[in-house]
Amino acid sequence: MEQTSYKFPSEMVTLPSKGLLYPEDSPLRKGEIEMKYMTAREEDILTNQNLIQNGTVIDKLLQALIITPINYNDLLVGDKNAILIASRILGYGKDYKFNFLNPITGKEDLAEVDLTEIEDKELDPSKIINGKNEFEFTLPISKIKLTFKLLTHGDETTMEKELKGLEKLGQGNKFLTTRLKYTILSVNGDYEQKTIREFVDNQLLARDSKPFRDYVKELMPDVKLMFDYEGPDGNVVEEVPIPIGATFFWPDAGV
Repeated sequence: MEQTSYKFPSEMVTLPSKGLLYPEDSPLRKGEIEMKYMTAREEDILTNQNLIQNGTVIDKLLQALIITPINYNDLLVGDKNAILIASRILGYGKDYKFNFLNPITGKEDLAEVDLTEIEDKELDPSKIINGKNEFEFTLPISKIKLTFKLLTHGDETTMEKELKGLEKLGQGNKFLTTRLKYTILSVNGDYEQKTIREFVDNQLLARDSKPFRDYVKELMPDVKLMFDYEGPDGNVVEEVPIPIGATFFWPDAGV
């Protein structure tokens, strides 16, 4: 008996980074990836309690939907966010309803946004050095010159494991300093990990840390998860964050 082969419909998704920060031999360098539409099999992933409890459900879903043969760990965090939005559109459509705090009344209100209208926050190519995921910043107070990178999913995963290890050792929450250690590549031209970690722990001033973190955030290609809330007169009152909550993949459902 001849076996039937099914070809699922798919779409090309543009990455906010335009692929500029990936190696030349990476499929991600093209600045777009192919994703298939969600099926009942992917819904099984979304309802898998083990994946939900260990916090990997979204990553497992995205890996199942991506057709382009990529190393998932190589994905920049902002590009992964764009893929997340695309997966919701391909699975349940573009309209997303959610509750938010009304900036005028101070009470909870209901909003609906068209996810296809969310804009990309694109990368400024002129900021890239050495043609790869590397950037420069001079700290405003100490005048120390740093080079740094934008974090990938793999970096985030490794960092999370380190943070859990630190907590087990009773060293408390060191999220901020640990993230800085993974972001910074060199200090005044010194690329040694020991130098970077000692600098973050003992020399990085708070007055330098804040502007550096702001610059990294401003630079990072991503999706603008905001919507313009308009008052009764039709004028924009405030930009309100679009939450990625429990109903993001389950619209109009009590799951």
